[in-house]
Amino acid sequence: MNGAESLVRTLVASGVTTCFANPGTSEMHFVAALDHVPGIRCVLGLFEGVVTGAADGYWRMSHKPAATLLHLGPGLANGLANLHNARKAASGIVNVVGEHATYHLQYDAPLTADIDGIARPVSAWIGRAKAPHDVPKLGAEAVAVARSGSGKIATMVLPADTAWNEVSGPAPALAPLPRAKVDDSAILAAAEALKKAGPRGMLVLGGHALLRPCLKVAARIAAATGCRLSNPGASARMERGGDLPRVGRVPYILQQALAYLKDTDEMVLVGARHPVAFFAYPGQPSLLTPESCNVTPVADVDDDLLDALERLADAVKAPKSADAPPALPKPAVADGAPTFEKIASTIAALIPDHAIVLDESLTSGRGIFAAAEASGPHDWLQNMGGSIGYSLPLSIGCAIAQPDRKVVVLVGDGSAFYTLQALWTLARENLNVTVVVFANRSYNILRGELANVGATNPGPRAIDMLTLDRPDPDWGALAKGHGVPGVRTDDMGQFAKIFKAALAETGPQLIELRL
Repeated sequence: MNGAESLVRTLVASGVTTCFANPGTSEMHFVAALDHVPGIRCVLGLFEGVVTGAADGYWRMSHKPAATLLHLGPGLANGLANLHNARKAASGIVNVVGEHATYHLQYDAPLTADIDGIARPVSAWIGRAKAPHDVPKLGAEAVAVARSGSGKIATMVLPADTAWNEVSGPAPALAPLPRAKVDDSAILAAAEALKKAGPRGMLVLGGHALLRPCLKVAARIAAATGCRLSNPGASARMERGGDLPRVGRVPYILQQALAYLKDTDEMVLVGARHPVAFFAYPGQPSLLTPESCNVTPVADVDDDLLDALERLADAVKAPKSADAPPALPKPAVADGAPTFEKIASTIAALIPDHAIVLDESLTSGRGIFAAAEASGPHDWLQNMGGSIGYSLPLSIGCAIAQPDRKVVVLVGDGSAFYTLQALWTLARENLNVTVVVFANRSYNILRGELANVGATNPGPRAIDMLTLDRPDPDWGALAKGHGVPGVRTDDMGQFAKIFKAALAETGPQLIELRL
């Protein structure tokens, strides 16, 4: 077999069953191998940022790495923003990046680029095949790296001649390294901190500590110590609702974040980092905790967080179980003109049980997270890296990983424009995704940032850089042009009716809510 086939067979043997792809000439032997080696589902994206975002979503909902297939340095560069987001989310991805034949590189053809240099900021591992026999071995290493810890990005560079020349066969799968156990000293320090602080203590959770097994243990710790449970501002995936404890989050807006944390004397970090401001602002702190707050790191996101929490529960003499939180009043479905409060209440009222909610609503949806505490069981996913345009691509991977669950995308119109090509893939694959685009026809979040950085009294040129109303986008038409049924409304009663109907469908739908 050739090198490309050996790589595909190695990926299959290593448990990779999905490839998100936007290939070019240098990758044609890999494309051919995908065609005649069974075991990998191939999903085409029209833009590499869709491909890499889809792989991020696939990992978050399956904890299995997908492969991406990218065309040389420019293709990788096009996918870099969502690889940045994936790295911040600790998602495992195997990038296969085509390269010119080894003997062709010396001629500096138009697409020649420093692929290793482009990949380095987002990759935990880079492997470059120098000869065909390198290919299967590097493929197995890439998957093992992607599966290690909480998840890593592994980038494999595949020169065309190493793909088309003959090799002896695939490589066997390699086992990832087990998660590390944290030291007893960290557990004891955290236990003392939480017992001493009582309700002025906070247990901050990240990574897989926000999934059910860990959350149930965290609830026991909170019952024993009185501490609050939170995450540092965003979660790669948080399971919520039902019998799970309510976990807060540090607000995005600086003054709200400072107020949220002001009564915290002791903070314990499990799979999370010290909460920091999203940006620096003149005369404002970067660290969000009060100066008097003592911070105790217990476990990194790659560590065995369940083991750490169970040992912490033992150290604080936590009960064997904790009561489920009391039920909250069901949110009301609103009518009339849209407001942020009506949007939050209506969406929280209609989110179906076991939905996967991707939140990129920014200004329009800041109240939905809190309102959805009263919704049924669901998963909540957020943008961990801050590079907008993550939610539409992510929905592809989530829907493929969990085809029996409804995926709900909440996205602002400015963010949706970055990767609207994802709509085409949603239609092509007939994925179970309902998209709500909040259309305020602006980068509204930046209007607030102008004031936050001291740029007061903005003039018409500054405002013009933040508006999306000339021309006025029609998201219903944009959706239909990509093969997704799309409607638009500016009335909450009509929105509720449309949203409820879309949730009952199994294919993709888009609703534009004009604000």
